[in-house]
Amino acid sequence: MTSTQNNTENKKRVPYHFGEKLRTVRERKGLTLKVVAQQAGVSESLVSQIERNKVSPAIDTLLSLADVLDINLEYLFEEYHRERPVTIIRADTRRKIAEDDITYEELAKPVDSDGDHAVESYLLEIPVGSHTHKGSYGHTGREIGYILQGKAQLHYENLVYNLTEGDSISFSSGAPHTLINNGPIPLKALWIVTPPQRFIR
Repeated sequence: MTSTQNNTENKKRVPYHFGEKLRTVRERKGLTLKVVAQQAGVSESLVSQIERNKVSPAIDTLLSLADVLDINLEYLFEEYHRERPVTIIRADTRRKIAEDDITYEELAKPVDSDGDHAVESYLLEIPVGSHTHKGSYGHTGREIGYILQGKAQLHYENLVYNLTEGDSISFSSGAPHTLINNGPIPLKALWIVTPPQRFIR
């Protein structure tokens, strides 16, 4: 077999190394093999073998372990995503979350393998007179916003910034901040957050 054929076959094999990740999360949570096995409905020896990558878990077993350990499946399959450098979210498959009467529509999912460069992005829609709540106490990172439609005020610490359609803004997320729709129509904005706060899980 030629080296080219070897390389081709290696690219087809996706290295699902679940074991290290499952063990790391379990240990961080202070859970024993026995406790995790009991809650997942499998044997302790099976969990041990999976953690040591001796056994490839069935999908239902993997889902049970992920549920017990509260692990995001995106995190488990990040090696698979590395094989796909471009991620597309189709318009009819975007995930949404409602915060009272405000809608966050996911445009870009955070990827754990991106480390410090990970971002999340949303199409934000705020009804007239309403405002965001998530940044009210501040959080680590930075945000960038672009007003697609309407008027807004960004309250940042004790300062107020007026924004209109076409304006963009960026700021450190560490200080309390609130985006208010003070215009006569629904406010629509493109919003980027880094590092991800994972509003949608």
